[in-house]
Amino acid sequence: MWTLVSRGWGCARTLARWATGAALGPAPSFGAAPESWPTCRLYSSAEFKEKLDMSRFPVENIRNFSIVAHVDHGKSTLADRLLELTGTIDKTKNNKQVLDKLQVERERGITVKAQTASLFHNCEGKQYLLNLIDTPGHVDFSYEVSRSLSACQGVLLVVDANEIDLKNADPERVENQIEKVFDIPSDECIKISAKLGTNVESVLQAVIERIPPPKVHRKNPLRALVFDSTFDQYRGVIANVALFDGVVSKGDKIVSAHTQKTYEVNEVGVLNPNEQPTHKLYAGQVGYLIAGMKNVTEAQIGDTLYLHKQPVEPLPGFKSAKPMVFAGMYPVDQSEYNNLKSAIEKLTLNDSSVTVHRDSSLALGAGWRLGFLGLLHMEVFNQRLELEYNASVILTTPTVPYKAVLSSSKLIKEYREKEITIINPAQFPDKSKVTEYLEPVVLGTIITPDEYTGKIMMLCEARRAVQKNMIFIDQNRVMLKYLFPLNEIVVDFYDSLKSLSSGYASFDYEDAGYQTAELVKMDILLNGNNVEELVTVVHKDKAHSIGKAICERLKDSLPRQLFEIAIQAAIGSKIIARETVKAYRKNVLAKCYGGDITRKMKLLKRQAEGKKKLRKIGNVEVPKDAFIKVLKTQSSK
Repeated sequence: MWTLVSRGWGCARTLARWATGAALGPAPSFGAAPESWPTCRLYSSAEFKEKLDMSRFPVENIRNFSIVAHVDHGKSTLADRLLELTGTIDKTKNNKQVLDKLQVERERGITVKAQTASLFHNCEGKQYLLNLIDTPGHVDFSYEVSRSLSACQGVLLVVDANEIDLKNADPERVENQIEKVFDIPSDECIKISAKLGTNVESVLQAVIERIPPPKVHRKNPLRALVFDSTFDQYRGVIANVALFDGVVSKGDKIVSAHTQKTYEVNEVGVLNPNEQPTHKLYAGQVGYLIAGMKNVTEAQIGDTLYLHKQPVEPLPGFKSAKPMVFAGMYPVDQSEYNNLKSAIEKLTLNDSSVTVHRDSSLALGAGWRLGFLGLLHMEVFNQRLELEYNASVILTTPTVPYKAVLSSSKLIKEYREKEITIINPAQFPDKSKVTEYLEPVVLGTIITPDEYTGKIMMLCEARRAVQKNMIFIDQNRVMLKYLFPLNEIVVDFYDSLKSLSSGYASFDYEDAGYQTAELVKMDILLNGNNVEELVTVVHKDKAHSIGKAICERLKDSLPRQLFEIAIQAAIGSKIIARETVKAYRKNVLAKCYGGDITRKMKLLKRQAEGKKKLRKIGNVEVPKDAFIKVLKTQSSK
């Protein structure tokens, strides 16, 4: 089900779609579109393929909208149908995830990067310009969504209520839920099947009727908002812009309000969905701009561009992306360091929400400490490195940024601040140096069928969550609000929630600041030597169970040596868990056929002394694949 919520006119209008399920079958019939809707001609984008004159579209004929939904609810499928109906792409069976251009998006079946497409639609003899921005659905990419919404006047809200003709579908119940939660009248929903193409044309008509045109002024000086950017190695930065005032064309000199640098525009155009140059872009339109910027930091997201010698008041920008998860990244082989460095630099040009700091490790060598918006964001970044740049890396255990309030004026003078932020667990300060530790918390919202409520509440309690609210949306669905410590949900909470609820529960969270917590730094020792890469910060109550689990996994991953290896988890000088990797043992009694027992004892004693000496001088070499095994499975708690 798709729902369109118009904004900017103080109204909440709705357009709903009953999305397709896995089953194929005859398309459900919903009848003809309402008689009040005029007939619109489809496939009209083809007329504009050769040369585009954007002045043909007055502001009142422009609609800027986005598609917002939970992950895997069919946003990209609807986008494909809209592109086909407007003739932007040919109608073939191969049109799947057309706007998902990254290989990782196609493999995972999710959208991780917002994409723009300008659709041209003929309705009642008028040519309409419909600018569609297909956004991600996972909570980790909410930053992409917020940027996209800044360029829109309305959104299509997607609610998947399963295939209408399936036995377990209940459209009326879902309509009532939407009306109760969002205060959207159920009679404004449009039931369609994007997979089968049924009734999708009603979406286009509703976009034209219900979403207001942008409020802009073309006679005013240029004001363009940069809401996204990508990097092309031949042309430099390609900035995605939404024009709020004025006109921009090739040859214009523009200024960045953020950097105050001046550039000459080399090319402007629209995405259709591929780049299509135009003579000009006018206020109210969304397109791209190339102006010789050498790196993405020059095209600051949220920046305002204006004409040289015609300064304007900057548009409201965006809050900078706030990393929620940090992880160390190292090349599998140090000889690949420079290649990996180049790959990370190029990839961060196309994903400005990733923060990068240089780091080093005794076992893994030189590397980086990277900040991500969430665990899926981290996985996608890693997968893109492998797929797009053929890079192989080791990722350390993901951690969250903690804070510590320093206790002495000497330390405050040393750090130049009273409250320090720790992103690397190895640098976690000792309790004697601080008055209290702080951990990040988030306000999480879970919507679930009521039959799973008990299991989900137990899961939340096990993750140290505090319940804030519980609302029954209707007889079958519950909304729970919990205050979560971020480190309890960042690794595997989402997967556990989906598993417990058979995939029906949805989860979203927002930053809620920091709270005091009893945190401890847990070291992992091999024969008494600290392994820096496996240092973790844990809550005091969970230290024993987590330490035991890490020791067990490390025992299974380490190869046996000629001497015994003691694997220990320690908090300070206190050992809280231990496992032992037994040594290889030669049978020194093999040649003793009888004789006095003292001869056998002598041989065994000599062997034991040799093992003890070897253990003292022997170095425990941890193979990199052992690190990978331990770090990848450390999520289970």
